Amino acid sequence: MTRSHEPILPSAPTGTEAAPAVRGKLTVFLGYVAGVGKTYAMLKAAHQRQSEGVDVVVAHVAPHGDPSTEALLQGLEVLPHAIDTPELNLDILLARHPQLILLDDLAVTNSPHGQHRKRYQDAEELLHAGIDVYATLNIQHLESLNEVIAQLTGVVVAETIPDRVLDQTTTEITFVDLPPDELLQRFREGKVHLSFRARESAPYFFRKETLTALRELALRCTAQCIDSTAPLFAAPVLTSAQGPVERLMVCVGEGILGERLIRTTRRLATALQGEWTAFYVETPGHSRLSEVQRDQIAHTLRLAESLGGKVINLSGTSVVDTVIAYAHNHAITKIIVGKSLRPRWQEHVYTHLADELIRRSGTIDIYVISETRSEHETSRTRSDLRPHPPLHRYLLGLGLVILSTLISFLARSYISPASLSTFYLLSVVAAALYLGRGPAILVSVIGVLTLDFFFIPPSLTLTVEDVEYLLTFCGLFIVGLVVSRLAAQAREQMESTQHREVETVALYALSQDLAAAEGLEAITQAVVHNIGQTLGWLAFILLLKPEASETLAVYPRMESLTKDKEELRAALWAFKNKQITGQGTDIHPEARAYYLPLQTAQGVVGVLGVTAEPPLNLTPEQRRLLKAFALQAALAIEREQLAEAARHAQLLEATEKLQTALLNSISHDLRTPLVAITGVLSSLEDDETLLDADTRRSLVETAREEAERLNYLVGDMLNMTRIESGAMHIIWEPGDVQVAIGSALERLKQHLEDRPI
Repeated sequence: MTRSHEPILPSAPTGTEAAPAVRGKLTVFLGYVAGVGKTYAMLKAAHQRQSEGVDVVVAHVAPHGDPSTEALLQGLEVLPHAIDTPELNLDILLARHPQLILLDDLAVTNSPHGQHRKRYQDAEELLHAGIDVYATLNIQHLESLNEVIAQLTGVVVAETIPDRVLDQTTTEITFVDLPPDELLQRFREGKVHLSFRARESAPYFFRKETLTALRELALRCTAQCIDSTAPLFAAPVLTSAQGPVERLMVCVGEGILGERLIRTTRRLATALQGEWTAFYVETPGHSRLSEVQRDQIAHTLRLAESLGGKVINLSGTSVVDTVIAYAHNHAITKIIVGKSLRPRWQEHVYTHLADELIRRSGTIDIYVISETRSEHETSRTRSDLRPHPPLHRYLLGLGLVILSTLISFLARSYISPASLSTFYLLSVVAAALYLGRGPAILVSVIGVLTLDFFFIPPSLTLTVEDVEYLLTFCGLFIVGLVVSRLAAQAREQMESTQHREVETVALYALSQDLAAAEGLEAITQAVVHNIGQTLGWLAFILLLKPEASETLAVYPRMESLTKDKEELRAALWAFKNKQITGQGTDIHPEARAYYLPLQTAQGVVGVLGVTAEPPLNLTPEQRRLLKAFALQAALAIEREQLAEAARHAQLLEATEKLQTALLNSISHDLRTPLVAITGVLSSLEDDETLLDADTRRSLVETAREEAERLNYLVGDMLNMTRIESGAMHIIWEPGDVQVAIGSALERLKQHLEDRPI
């Protein structure tokens, strides 16, 4: 840690650095509020690295007119539009590929035309390319501290980054410190330059008590990043051979309280050095949730993933039973659950989820986070007693009441008025089964009033002379409510079961098609066909070309996609970084398709892309189904690649056996002419004076023939080598077999002598 503008610089090798590593190193200059001198410290550290021979480029910096900061820009390479503008051209930076890039305001949101939604995602792509990055950040921009900052300052910070950015092993923290009194003095003198949004919240931040608390948070964060195995403010954590003992699970619902639960669990898991899971139970009533509520659930689960949590989504008829069963089966030690605000009378009537978990948790610790008044007002949903769309169901319910009334008019001469309630009870059951809970309740209420008005004496009034009829009314109303509730639950469970059945059948059909598919072309066609048939979307698969490590081949071939560089770039990012990209995400959101990496235990084998018109708005169920499709496709593609590798290995083995046999055969053929040539040369050398001219000529002719034979054999071996290496290709064409036989006999004529063929 350091004081004022004198940061502790990260260690760097002396001299010119070598080639970049697989992943660059991120150095974050962390402050507790604007004005402590983060940009100044970053630029000063950059000058020191440049003096050591490091290639430094300023990609974005915001000096805010500070002369001392602007002076430090002198001598550094500054890209165009790098000062006080949010634009960042990744293509230029990746093509330039310096050793170190400077990025100010790591949590800022990019312009709509940027390749990524957030600045930290730009930094991650640069790091992945092997480029070191210096960046600045204030502590209030950490996602897990969002509620803590709001409690301290009264301001909800909109621009945040996931904590995983600082949790990386290649991330270093340089804390830039300035005492609160000194910072307040600079603020009063107008030396602290703030953006428009920051100026609005400045009165909430620039108070001594608030600055002191923020400074403490930043110091804690820095201490934990320096030694993540022994945080200063956490108790010792026991570990076992299976991993960390502390396993936390947070129960997520449809309200905005879920976001605070996720962030609280992330902070608690960090302090306890435990793993944590975000758990959502999809009950039969999930189908009655509005689109806003479903989007809120999806947003909360994505927040958990971005903060490093594991997301589990299970179906069950009872939330408590499902949560307790999962917790006991997976050795969960702590459960974090929210408790919404309710009127006091409801506390006595309804048992809250938190109370039920406490009663049945056993040895598992339960942490209850209460809902605030503002969260309750924001997430309050309509009561089940209010009409739910579509409203025509309620009109159909009234039609059932009218039908029951007509039947009762026809039957009143034969049965008693009390028995006529049976027709209205049947209408309640029919409404509950086919129209839903709300129409069934409406039919129950209107049916009781209609029965009293038309059939209970005195007629055409709501007055009841006989008290027994009041019991009939109460019984009819209560039975109607109970039956409507049970029938509606059965209907919801049936719909949920049917929905799960559709997913199961789709996955089963895909698994059958993939099991029968042979070759990558058949596998990709099976995946594309099943996704189109199940979801109605256009799907395609991108596989890495063997001859080009940076190019993806599209199956089936789509000219509109292969010519779109932005689409291929988004797909390549998903392939390299093992992250979902494209439409509806924060990474390459301008893409027209949604890209999922096809990942197995051995790595990423390709990318699955889906697109549709109008643009996709994926629900959590659709995301889960797509992930299941992607997993099966990845396993099938990996199976085909392994089978191809096995076939290639068998071919190599057969080739080696053939080469061995051929070498053994040729070695004998090579030895024969060599022996003959050696004998001729020895005879000529030893008996040069005793041999006549004819004998010498005959020996020389024999040596020449054997040398030609040896040359033919060596030439054949060289041709075989060229064919195996691909330098020579065999051209197959028809030929006369007599010519081949004649040529062979001509070459063997001298060796055959008088032997018949």
